[in-house]
Amino acid sequence: MKLTENIDAVIYKNGIKEEKKEVVVNDQIVEMVINNTITRRFSVIYDSLEEFTVGYLLGESLINNIEDIKSIAISEGVINVQVKKENVAEKETVLCSDASGGQRCKINEVNPLPSTLKVTKEELIENMEKLKEKATIWSATGGAHVAALVYEDKFIVKEDVSRHVAVDKSIGAGLLEGVDLTKSYIIYSGRMPADMVIKIDRAQIQMLVSNAAPSLSGCKIAKEGNITLVGFLRGNRFNIYTNPERVIF
Repeated sequence: MKLTENIDAVIYKNGIKEEKKEVVVNDQIVEMVINNTITRRFSVIYDSLEEFTVGYLLGESLINNIEDIKSIAISEGVINVQVKKENVAEKETVLCSDASGGQRCKINEVNPLPSTLKVTKEELIENMEKLKEKATIWSATGGAHVAALVYEDKFIVKEDVSRHVAVDKSIGAGLLEGVDLTKSYIIYSGRMPADMVIKIDRAQIQMLVSNAAPSLSGCKIAKEGNITLVGFLRGNRFNIYTNPERVIF
């Protein structure tokens, strides 16, 4: 399935109007069925669905590690998942943000993370530029988010129309590649509210770097979870909103 499509559009530039083909992202609806009990629907870019499934399950506390997944079967827009947990039907399903089908309003589940990760300011600046370079779908369409899981020499990039799905895909890809999430961090495009920070905490990732600023709810959860939030607001200038000890100057 193609990730982008060409459509007819009217372009207005420098006082001139013309009709031409424009590239747009091809978003699709997929359904995830967990243990034949919980059903979720998402609007996604139709690729890396196994990685998305793994990352989503971890972020929703439906698994603790890759071994908790019994099977993943993907066919014609439906993802059927079997996980080891027997009480998935009892999970709360109230949304606190735009995380489609999420359960991340349960902020009482936030666990403080140890301060073992250290990243230089030069690495952060270089990787933010690298993220922009790798954002091929965004560059072509302007209609996607991009996320990367950074671990040692790995830079695992995924894109999607949803910032949550992009992050889920990168985390899931890391798990499938055997990455130690406690020694990695996420760099991505998009806001940093509470539900995103809770996802990061549940994955035991200690740092979230974005080209946007956090919300107050995100900062509160980051402080509670001992997570470092970094926002690149203008060029190479960045703000460290919480737990600055992880950034080396």
